[in-house]
Amino acid sequence: MDSPIADPAAQTGDTLELRDPYPYFAARRREGGVFHGTVMDYSRTPESLRPKDTYAAVSYSAVSSALRNNRVFSSALYDSTIGVFMGPTILAMHGARHKAHRALVTTAFKPQSLMRWEPEIVRSICDALIDEFAERGRADLIREFTFEFPTRVIARLLGLPEADLPFFREAAVAIISYADKVPRAMRASVDLKDYFVEQIEQRRRTPTEDIIGDLVAAEIDGEKLSEEAIYSFLRLLLPAGLETTYRSSGNLLYLLLSHPEQFEAVRRDRDLIGPAVEEGLRYETPLTLVQRYVTEDTELEGTAIPRGAVLDVCLGSANRDENRWERPEEFDIFRKHVPHISFTAGAHTCLGLHLARMETRVALHCLLDRLTDFTLLAEGDPHIFGQPFRSPNSLPVTFDVLR
Repeated sequence: MDSPIADPAAQTGDTLELRDPYPYFAARRREGGVFHGTVMDYSRTPESLRPKDTYAAVSYSAVSSALRNNRVFSSALYDSTIGVFMGPTILAMHGARHKAHRALVTTAFKPQSLMRWEPEIVRSICDALIDEFAERGRADLIREFTFEFPTRVIARLLGLPEADLPFFREAAVAIISYADKVPRAMRASVDLKDYFVEQIEQRRRTPTEDIIGDLVAAEIDGEKLSEEAIYSFLRLLLPAGLETTYRSSGNLLYLLLSHPEQFEAVRRDRDLIGPAVEEGLRYETPLTLVQRYVTEDTELEGTAIPRGAVLDVCLGSANRDENRWERPEEFDIFRKHVPHISFTAGAHTCLGLHLARMETRVALHCLLDRLTDFTLLAEGDPHIFGQPFRSPNSLPVTFDVLR
């Protein structure tokens, strides 16, 4: 849950590095697990929001070590970046405070809830979206499916009216795109605060069985969560609940469509959907990096890093580390399973990882249950690109409907 959604309509004009940053990552790994520099593009970031000194962890071992040492490599960095717009959230908390808030929020994603949400919410939403384009025999699976179904799912889980979808999707995009337009992000932050305050008050008057209702009723050490704690978390959860699934499902569909023999294998054997989801997350990590603040002079993989530096923790590079995977530059759903690190690790492992996996799995099941003979069209040059967010610009396909 380190970072939320960006609008696919805004992802244009990509360079070779945005389309394929992996050769650069591989070259850096050959030089060592950590280097003095950055893998982040700050060209559109205001000077005031740019770190003064940066290092980057690019090997799996360096990335894993940094993520598991939250004392030295602190996520408190986010208080001065995205936290300016989202407010105080568990993203930047640490120690006992983080543990208490995380334990509380984790209850909203318990296995019993996921089991109920799968048929009642996720599958019904995916089927409804497929209904909208099935008879045409063609669709853009990004705009008409992968960008849509996580938005509708998180709205249902939060108990928000479907009529408000355009508002909070636009606000979520504005906040995560704060580096481009700071004033727009600030307005969106205020608008979301006002919106969620009203939703919180409604649930205080009339309790509900949704995530907002759960947060309103929850207690930490006998005390209710403050209004600020709730709406700040919701400002994070709303876009974060969209981003991982929107990108990972789009990436997986592109990879399967561009590897038709593997797509056919999945169609014939649904047991391969789980391995396909994991290989898609490894091979095309939806969010290629997170960042940490270095709290003391330290050393990582033999590289000295001073206190006050910012560390780019490059998940995308770690997931292609040749010291961990054979043929890491190949997409192969049949490979021996070795855990990836796409949801980060340690204390700040993504809260929604089980929901994201379930949503992607169900989305693929629904497509295969309803449609067949998929063909990826060349129009618009569909491809995965972006850094640090990665997903396809479009997925135009034709198909037949199963009768």
